[in-house]
Amino acid sequence: VNPSFSLFATTSRHFLTTRTSLNHFVSSSVLKMSSNDGAIEAERAKAGFYFVEEENPGVKIQMELNAILHKEESLYQSIQVIDTYWGRTLVTDGKTQSAQHDEFIYHETLVHAPLLKSGMLHANGEMPSSIFIGGGGELATAREVLRHSSVKRVVMVDLDEAVINVCKKFLPEWGGEEVATDPRLELIVGDAYNYLINTDETFDVIIMDISDPIEAGPGIMLYTQEFYQHAKTRLNMPHGVFVTQSGTADILKPPGVSPEKPDPTCFGPILNTLASVFDCAVPYATYIPSYGGDWGFVMAFQANQSNAEEAIQETCMPPSGLVDELLSQDITGGTDALRHYDGTCHLRLFSLPKATRSALAKDDRIMTKGNPIFMF
Repeated sequence: VNPSFSLFATTSRHFLTTRTSLNHFVSSSVLKMSSNDGAIEAERAKAGFYFVEEENPGVKIQMELNAILHKEESLYQSIQVIDTYWGRTLVTDGKTQSAQHDEFIYHETLVHAPLLKSGMLHANGEMPSSIFIGGGGELATAREVLRHSSVKRVVMVDLDEAVINVCKKFLPEWGGEEVATDPRLELIVGDAYNYLINTDETFDVIIMDISDPIEAGPGIMLYTQEFYQHAKTRLNMPHGVFVTQSGTADILKPPGVSPEKPDPTCFGPILNTLASVFDCAVPYATYIPSYGGDWGFVMAFQANQSNAEEAIQETCMPPSGLVDELLSQDITGGTDALRHYDGTCHLRLFSLPKATRSALAKDDRIMTKGNPIFMF
């Protein structure tokens, strides 16, 4: 069993049991209270299975497990599709990847802000037409990209074909065959790192929807300074934009965590590493309930004619109405087609709390091949 993912039987009083101890608990407690068979069965019904995910060292989230819909071991990771409080949920290596309840929050946040930024940077105001997606096996990132009428070509490279197939079968609402068979999408099973290193093609936007940089995980090289330096050469300039998911944005170290322990978050290091390569690196975040808190993203681009500080400010606070106007021009249905992202939401995404901004300012770590940093 993955240490971050466990299933166990328990009564409603959180009494850990085996079948024997549960029977003993019922016989010694319930039978003394009542001889009514209905009452006994009602008490037994409170015993069930739970999904437990370790969010941080010493912090676990537990919820009722309604069903295990699928479980397999691919060449790269363990894959489960389960049904919980959050609805159908994709879990890989014990970590929640996306849930029915709120996957749209993650995917709309990851995609639409950088695509609109590319359009804002373009000399003629043209919206992006060529997009690269690293990872994205659920197909939901491609789903959001393909909403944009300006997009003519999408290359998506995901390492694990099993994840793609599982999501098409069990999570079709994430994108499914409709997205996989869109003629604008080239879906490649392979290594996103090697693909970008070897391709001569360039893109308006590069989106990295990849696994967290965990030790022994498949995605660690995709967070390094060396990779970002090369990815920059695969962007169409001056309007090219790079974006990556960046792990939890809850980066304040709690009092219960020893100061000597390594920081298990990577939001700061990813921001710093991108800032060492691009003129502008802008952090943003949103609350995702199934992830247990705020989740971070970093967008990076060149400043063009303005200085970096002005370019970052324009990203965080674009002219009033511009975001909604661009969405209406490029997406059928405009903001009504989206469930999370719009102009008002954009302002919230880029308005990080003061304590988070302070913590990011104090973090000077940079991720390199020779000095990787691993997230918990």
